[in-house]
Amino acid sequence: MVGVKSIPSPAISADDRSHEVDHPSSLVAHFGIEQPLSLDCGVDLTPFQIAYQTYGELNADRSNAVLICHALTGDQHVANVHPVTGKPGWWETLVGQGRPLDPDRYFIICSNVIGGCMGSTGPASINPATGKVWGLEFPVITIPDMVRAQAMLIDRLGIDTLFAVVGGSMGGMQVLQWTAAYPERVFSALAIACSTRHSAQNIAFHELGRQAVMADPDWHNGGYADRGIHPHRGLAVARMAAHITYLSDAALHRKFGRRMQDRDLPTFSFDADFQVESYLRYQGSSFVERFDANAYLYLTRAMDYFDIAADHGGVLAKAFADIQTRFCVVSFTSDWLFPTSESRALVHALNASGARVSFAEIETDRGHDAFLLDVPEFFDISRAFLQSAGKARGLNGGGG
Repeated sequence: MVGVKSIPSPAISADDRSHEVDHPSSLVAHFGIEQPLSLDCGVDLTPFQIAYQTYGELNADRSNAVLICHALTGDQHVANVHPVTGKPGWWETLVGQGRPLDPDRYFIICSNVIGGCMGSTGPASINPATGKVWGLEFPVITIPDMVRAQAMLIDRLGIDTLFAVVGGSMGGMQVLQWTAAYPERVFSALAIACSTRHSAQNIAFHELGRQAVMADPDWHNGGYADRGIHPHRGLAVARMAAHITYLSDAALHRKFGRRMQDRDLPTFSFDADFQVESYLRYQGSSFVERFDANAYLYLTRAMDYFDIAADHGGVLAKAFADIQTRFCVVSFTSDWLFPTSESRALVHALNASGARVSFAEIETDRGHDAFLLDVPEFFDISRAFLQSAGKARGLNGGGG
């Protein structure tokens, strides 16, 4: 695999989104019936595929591989033009030449999670047993299922140990699951704006979004694909509600306040009088162009079920007992979706297990989405951590 490079993603029409589900514009790893994915729900998923992108080159001793785990509405297109939207990669602030994750130094891998809708097998994929879209017949998946699938991909690439696993939000959950399930395979872990379990409040927000999708008359109990339609309205509302949780009151006030949208006076109607209303409607309408409604149900449910301590008698420190992985945990002061208190609980558990861990709480009013935005302090911390881990790993000059 030395010398593997990414496949460019040519822009396509949003009307061809369904093509990306089973025939993605990226690399694809196929796993046949002889390599089933054992799911937590008790089902073996077979056959299945994982869509992924790579950036940079794997060095001779295969010691510079970095796995990026994407968040709920992300995908494998972390640092290349998205094939559906035509927009830049979702984490080009962190990944790229001169960035903390520089493909000139690292072999960077990002895969679409199992249950997603951008090329990895999920509810929008064709069920080979029926020849029809899986829909709600697709088995419910978990964060550990996602990580097991990623481990199979890493095996396929011939990589024994990852230099780093990096991710924020749902991606951060995957990072933590990697360290708990495969501690010997993760040299360093950068877990950002995440938690070891989903809170009751977050589960409640997800249920609100799922109910919005399921209340759309075009949802048809998950069978909308057979009718050639999509529950756009319900999914847009779900996205609007979720997007509010990714921001902060201060950020919304700074960006929009109570300013009107293209008018000086209220219309005394239910049109989008305020800029913030117009912004949320845009977020909803643009989201449905690239995401599948059933995939949204499955991935939010996977986050809800996540609880690392549950498999260790409720004692979080036991999940990381005697771990040798180097950790960096990052939180943001205005993130009320995954508040700093949850990151501190993780750090305390890591300290109790004797792990090497550094922690940073970054002052910003940008809310949960800060890890996706231009926050220089976050970049500096990430770069310093990767450089330190790189020196310990023996990479060229420490990397980064």
